[in-house]
Amino acid sequence: MAILYSILWFVILVGISFYVGFIAGWIYICILPFTVCIDACAGIADTLEPAVKFPKYCAEAMMDGRGF
Repeated sequence: MAILYSILWFVILVGISFYVGFIAGWIYICILPFTVCIDACAGIADTLEPAVKFPKYCAEAMMDGRGF
């Protein structure tokens, strides 16, 4: 069963998470310098951080063969 989860996580990694991580990372990098002077941007940056780490989460789940 773990191999099926690994294949599913691979499909999610390649098909979805790279794009989500790239777009969120681009926005995160653009907003991050403004977090020093604008407090509202800090909340947005904190919200985007898990989306930036989504490819890493998918890769770890794929290697472990974890389910959802």
